[in-house]
Amino acid sequence: MASAMAGMEALTGVYDSLKSRMSKSVDDFRANLASVRTGRASVHMLDGIRVDYYGTETPLNELAQLKTPEATLIVVEPFDPSIVTAVEKAIRTSSHGFNPMHDGKVIRVPVPPMTEERRKEAVKLMAGTVEDHKTSIRNIRRDGNETVKKAAKDKLISADDEKRANEEIQQLTDTEIKRIDELFKAKEKEVMTL
Repeated sequence: MASAMAGMEALTGVYDSLKSRMSKSVDDFRANLASVRTGRASVHMLDGIRVDYYGTETPLNELAQLKTPEATLIVVEPFDPSIVTAVEKAIRTSSHGFNPMHDGKVIRVPVPPMTEERRKEAVKLMAGTVEDHKTSIRNIRRDGNETVKKAAKDKLISADDEKRANEEIQQLTDTEIKRIDELFKAKEKEVMTL
């Protein structure tokens, strides 16, 4: 669908800019969901973990190969065997509650099955993230509406154009919020499925 705003000289590029910013918010939400724990092991569960590598806090996935050979196990193979204990410590002290073990070369991270309580807690945390991202999208909508309002006030667009532009921004907002809701519902189902 072509943007009606693209045809208004004063608003050229506004729609694309808003769409791009909203898409980034949805993509950020999708990335957030990837690290949420479900009943199955996933290498993304370790996404937020950083390891002290010679004085620099480095993301784990830059220091090691991560695999999930089984539904309840994550295997971490550091590229540099001398940091095995540092990696194990970083995983152990993370907020995930994992109990990793190593054999000097490879770290095995058993992923215990989630209790009903943990599942509900995970969904509650995701719900908060959903709201944060929806608020972000609404703030982007507000920025767009202010741009349109200013263009109308400065007589760069007509009242009809202002109305059309605001409707278009609202449609875009509704579409992006719907995408977030759909991602959330799918992830919630995945988390709550035993």
